[in-house]
Amino acid sequence: MTSAHSDDAVIEAVGLGRDFVLSEGPLFRRRRRTVAAVRGIDLTVRAGEVVGYLGPNGAGKSSTMKMLTGILTPTSGSLRVLGMEPARERTRLASHIGVVFGQRTTLWWDLPLKDSLELTRHMYRVPAADHARRLAELTGLLELGPFLATPVRQLSLGQRMRGDLTAALLHGPRLLVLDEPTIGLDVVSKATIREFLLRLNAEEGTTILLTTHDLGDVERLCDRVVVIDHGSLAYDGDLAGLRAAVPVPRVLVVDLAEPSPPLEVAGARFVRAEGPRQWLELEDNPSAVIARVAAGNEIADLTLREPDIEGVVAALYRGAEPRPA
Repeated sequence: MTSAHSDDAVIEAVGLGRDFVLSEGPLFRRRRRTVAAVRGIDLTVRAGEVVGYLGPNGAGKSSTMKMLTGILTPTSGSLRVLGMEPARERTRLASHIGVVFGQRTTLWWDLPLKDSLELTRHMYRVPAADHARRLAELTGLLELGPFLATPVRQLSLGQRMRGDLTAALLHGPRLLVLDEPTIGLDVVSKATIREFLLRLNAEEGTTILLTTHDLGDVERLCDRVVVIDHGSLAYDGDLAGLRAAVPVPRVLVVDLAEPSPPLEVAGARFVRAEGPRQWLELEDNPSAVIARVAAGNEIADLTLREPDIEGVVAALYRGAEPRPA
């Protein structure tokens, strides 16, 4: 990552760190301990990118997001978002970014959604004509019409999330920061929000940074993934590179003509069997293993399964060392 300022960089972090001081022990003998939540992160996100920021619970994702939005001040390193220092220029930055937290709404609970969005207009000082045009666009894209008059507290989770997205986008931000945007949603609601985000990025060039534990979001939306663990950068690249970098074996599914004892094949490890179907974890070139299986068995079908992204990320969380590029 370069530390030089770049005109198309939306986020530039160099050596970004955040420490917290914890007080422990009995009341009159308390000890202070410093804990590093984020450790020396170098990250550049360019205009128009959709980046997944992943990590297990406690990895430092939330602390990073709070620094990006100006809620927390970095302990070390430098950070600029849209050319501004978030902690020093938080109010000015807010007019250029949108933020959605999947578990916390920014809408007014007892007001109808439309009134809540009108208050949001005043917060961001959006001219009435621009607000009306933008709200009409978002109402169509996110299908808000049927529940604009419904109090926020009566909305379903999927409807509320669409309302929160609308509130975050009414002022036309250049950067959208999403924290678990599809958490708890049903399949249809997830698909609606994912398609909307893809369209927003493609048509308006909005840069999107999202944290999520739903790897479906990552596979559908993200050009690039950044994985952190224990506050440090563990991977930064595309999904194909992540699959190649983390040593998660491919699986060969063998459908035999009839049930048989576990296959013993050089370059593969038997995993399990269900009737005539057996699963083998590959340790050698797939073609070589397939040839060995076919040489001594009557085969009805073969399927080679690449590791899914969830398995790859889980392996990285467990401490698998990435292969060198």
